[in-house]
Amino acid sequence: MKILVVNAGSSSLKYQLIDMKNESVIAKGNCERIGIDGKITHKTFDGRKYEEECTFPTHTEAFEKLVEVMTTGDAAVISSMAEIGAVGHRIVQGAEVFTKTAIVTDEVIDKIDALADLAPVHNHAHALALRACKKVIPDTVPQAVVFDTAFHQTMPPKAYMFGMPYECYEKYHVRKYGFHGTSHRFVSMKLAEVMGRPLSEMKVVSCHLGNGSSITAIDGGKSVDTSMGFTPLDGLIMGTRSGSVDPSAVEFVQNKMGFTPSQMSDYLNKKSGFLGISGQYSDNRDITNAAQHGDERSQLVTEMLTYEIKKYIGSYAAAMNGLDAVIFTGGIGENAPEVRQGVCENMDFFGIKLSEEANTVRGELKLISTPDSKTQVWVIPTNEELLIARDTLEITGLDKNS
Repeated sequence: MKILVVNAGSSSLKYQLIDMKNESVIAKGNCERIGIDGKITHKTFDGRKYEEECTFPTHTEAFEKLVEVMTTGDAAVISSMAEIGAVGHRIVQGAEVFTKTAIVTDEVIDKIDALADLAPVHNHAHALALRACKKVIPDTVPQAVVFDTAFHQTMPPKAYMFGMPYECYEKYHVRKYGFHGTSHRFVSMKLAEVMGRPLSEMKVVSCHLGNGSSITAIDGGKSVDTSMGFTPLDGLIMGTRSGSVDPSAVEFVQNKMGFTPSQMSDYLNKKSGFLGISGQYSDNRDITNAAQHGDERSQLVTEMLTYEIKKYIGSYAAAMNGLDAVIFTGGIGENAPEVRQGVCENMDFFGIKLSEEANTVRGELKLISTPDSKTQVWVIPTNEELLIARDTLEITGLDKNS
């Protein structure tokens, strides 16, 4: 059974073709610059590569090219789309409408599109991609949608409500939604597997750290709180996002700079965070290199990041009344030993003791705490695409060995 996993953005369409018999990636690629000009990059499991500058006026043309590249030419991996058993789509915002994976129908697509106000950059693009996929993929191939927000729908009201008038929630659905749910769910399930313990009996803090970052408290396998809020702007300092800021400071700066609300949003989302503090870099690898060479503002970025993560771990341990494990995942979480070191040092009170030798690991699953650490610390590479494929397989009821 082969499942195509699709992650569509406003101007991109990333994909992976996964063989569910052994959960291996057959091919993956990206259709870029949709609506601008267009380019496809495609790589196969055996090292073949294909790139082409092409025209993608809409997501439909991108899907058509995707199908062409996978089925014909030197980088083909299947003879026809009839070999694909199902398609799984990543959707950013499901709000309170979608609490679990769903089968794609016209009604489901309309509901996803109707949530565009809550995720203007993503949800309308998802709807466009879903409609385009339905034009290109045969009706006999079932499709499923997996939502980033669904995992966080187990949060209690005390965690997801803001201290604004209740009518803001009733009328406009303003609340904490959380994101990266698919990643947090994947790594917490993997943690239970490698620790040999039921996830239902564990208290875990999952740190998904990348260009976008979020931290989630997972109690008994369920999300009970998370750092991202109404949008992915909330929470930690990130590559170009500010993270949590006093709303009055936002209004103050907006007035001083003469910004419109839209310009202020752009300032906080695209010109702040690592980039705004360092004045030069949005990538943590550049931040780390500059900090090691004495750049004080880059050093400050690292100090701010590790301090904020440390505070979230402490507060979530208090909220859950315990802590069995901390997970580091995502591009930074998996590959930045210095960040993990900064977070975990001076955390003896929580029973966290890091092994300096084990913490040198990059991009591999590994226990990085010492044997006498009461709280285990793990690096667990995330795999959102695989979890989407698994969810799709489950909801469609297909046989992975077919």
